Amino acid sequence: MSSASYEKSSLSRRAFGGAVGAGAAAAVGLPAAAEARERPFRAAPRRGAKRPNILFILGDDLGWADLSSYGSPHIKTPNLDRLAREGVRFTDAYSGSATCSPTRFSLYTGRLPGRTKGGLAEPIADKSVGLDPTHPTLASLLRDAGYATALIGKWHCGYLPDYSPTRSGWDEFFGNFGGALEYYSKLGLGGEYDLYEGDAEYKDLRYYTRILTERASAYVRRDHGDQPWLLNLNFTTPHWPWIADGDEERSAEIVRRIKAGQQGALWDQDGGSVEKYTEMVQDLDRSIGDVLRALRRSGQERDTLVFFASDNGGERFSYNWPLSGNKGSLKEGGIRVPTLVRWPARIDGGQVSHEPVFTPDWTATLLEIGGARPAPGHPLDGTSLAPYLLKGEELAERELFWRVRGERALRRGDWKYYRGKGGPDQLFNLADDRREQADRAADEPRLLAGLKAAWERTDRGLLPYPA
Repeated sequence: MSSASYEKSSLSRRAFGGAVGAGAAAAVGLPAAAEARERPFRAAPRRGAKRPNILFILGDDLGWADLSSYGSPHIKTPNLDRLAREGVRFTDAYSGSATCSPTRFSLYTGRLPGRTKGGLAEPIADKSVGLDPTHPTLASLLRDAGYATALIGKWHCGYLPDYSPTRSGWDEFFGNFGGALEYYSKLGLGGEYDLYEGDAEYKDLRYYTRILTERASAYVRRDHGDQPWLLNLNFTTPHWPWIADGDEERSAEIVRRIKAGQQGALWDQDGGSVEKYTEMVQDLDRSIGDVLRALRRSGQERDTLVFFASDNGGERFSYNWPLSGNKGSLKEGGIRVPTLVRWPARIDGGQVSHEPVFTPDWTATLLEIGGARPAPGHPLDGTSLAPYLLKGEELAERELFWRVRGERALRRGDWKYYRGKGGPDQLFNLADDRREQADRAADEPRLLAGLKAAWERTDRGLLPYPA
């Protein structure tokens, strides 16, 4: 974005979580003192460092404003807020899609979900598709560049026997294959047991978030010698069912329904509340705090790039204000996600960035920072942010593209083209209207036509959805 464009839009952006002032803080419920400590992002280009370890953390169905550092008035997330203070908080960061599987495809491949057959499932629900083991991934490319690789937590990119993290570049895997599981019994959507170490079932009936936290803490404490490592830590929290640590009676009721063959029992449609959701998000925050403390005690904190985001927008009990829409939608609430980056050796803390970025960008960024080359036959759709983050180079204006069944969206600068299910083409200026209520299509017909044509050009290069 040019400096002129930034100045034009910065005031309205700050009103929803930008960099300065008690007025902006009041608009989103942030403490004024904390808000005033943030400053617009600036790189520290003369600072050198070795290749970092990479701790890439995903929450599951966490809404854009579910963290107190993003404006939640009722959820307290001190550990993630500290991560924000020690790094960069992105206000205009997006997931690669509006649901679990396609976003993970976009992260692991660095490409739009529609480039691959498995990425067309929204999300994957059976064994018919998955991430092709021959496709280069973030993990396989970094492993080839000398990294140790591990994935702990939710995979959701295909099921055994054909698909697995250990077939796609991760040296180690501990977690679940499916899109959701009951937190104690580890029963998945089809009633199957779904906790694995590698490709073998692993029995542990404790609360799942505790198990993942222990595993991840042990991994970052491990002596890796001089070898850098990539750890994808994919929590299922706060995805349904709405079960917090200690809710064993509710767990037993859901397990009873699953075993009785009740379809959709895991969706927990008659359970949950804002209070229960708050409890789950705050537990996620504590768990991430445990992992970050283990990293600090290992002596590797300075040389570890920590990334945190959600895989898509929030669900039933999430707090997305001021955004419209939620998980499954290409409105802002379905794809804009909280995103934090910390790397003490190279990036100063207390900063905020308003640059529009999305999941495939982080793949390209981590490959460049880790010294890995993209595979020539599988060109990336993301743009590496390394020159911006580490050298202070300006990001060129570009287009961010999304497609889900029945919806389309494209962002260029402050403008977003959107068409919902059965709806007309719409145009929004996100700098002025993050809530997407003021349709500017009639005022800017040429701009709308240009953005629509850009979306259709990209779409023509993607696989069609199966009938």
